[in-house]
Amino acid sequence: MKRLRIFTWHIHGSYLYYLSQIPHDIYIPKKNVSEDGYAGITPSYPWPSNLKEIPVEDLRNWKFDCILYQSHRNYLVDQNEILTSEQRELPKVYLEHDPPRESPTDTVHPVNDPNILVVHVTDFNRLMWDCRRSPTTVIDHGVMIPDGIQYQGNFTKGLVVVNNIHKRGRRLGLDIFTAARKELELDLVGMGWDKVDGYGEVPHAQLPLFSSQYRYFFNPIRYTSMGLAICEAMMVGLPIIGLATTELSTVIENEVSGFISTRPNELIEASKELIADKRLALKWGEGAKRIALERFSMGRFIDDWNRTLGQVVGTNSYRKSHRDFDKLEEKTWTLQS
Repeated sequence: MKRLRIFTWHIHGSYLYYLSQIPHDIYIPKKNVSEDGYAGITPSYPWPSNLKEIPVEDLRNWKFDCILYQSHRNYLVDQNEILTSEQRELPKVYLEHDPPRESPTDTVHPVNDPNILVVHVTDFNRLMWDCRRSPTTVIDHGVMIPDGIQYQGNFTKGLVVVNNIHKRGRRLGLDIFTAARKELELDLVGMGWDKVDGYGEVPHAQLPLFSSQYRYFFNPIRYTSMGLAICEAMMVGLPIIGLATTELSTVIENEVSGFISTRPNELIEASKELIADKRLALKWGEGAKRIALERFSMGRFIDDWNRTLGQVVGTNSYRKSHRDFDKLEEKTWTLQS
């Protein structure tokens, strides 16, 4: 397929970093004021050269092959404010990062268009959203870690990676984290760490080596997408302890790659087992790494995005082609309202 020129917004930095590994040029807008989606190229990641920023005022002079929305605001507001009518007629993909918030079963997705493919990052998310007439598919996460990093597990404590857990409350498991820390030693890293007596912030590039020293990864989150931090920890070889909710219930197998349960007390007991027995942690961690290599490899991730973009951009009307897209992957299906 030809090299594409894709316009999108800077929404989730870690996902954008992995998305920028695809063999296409990705353009993001830049404003001189702080505004979600308009930060441009930030210093937080080792961005590849195919990621390029464009001042918002210059966008109308650029030609793209497709538009990739990553938030409701991108679709409902931003495109009408910064893109020309010609650019808004380009082939479109909506990348939905999250499960529905208002109701887990009855929330209607803002996109209701048979010409716009909605790409979900987990099967759970696609199951829960009502996307009505829009065709949908799933592209699982893809992650990579630097060469030579191996699980050590020498710190007899768990690692928690959550941004701003103090603001996000029960949904991100603040209460579960607080209760577990009464019986376990847990280091929390991420933005807002100082509000909950956490460890600090660790740059993304340093996180794999940093996490490799911990005995296990503890995930207190009740309801969100499959976190990239979990995928990265699995790739390092950390056993995963977490709630058996959303997509994590399809990823972790008890006593093979970690332990999941809807009973927080059982998570605490499993954590204590790993603290007491490093060989058990090594065994479960090997299982986690094996699953990560099979499910979250960058090769598979890039192939999935190449197929998806090639199909969407390769036709003038997605309405005419979505049945052909179904043939590419058994996971693709169209919901009718």
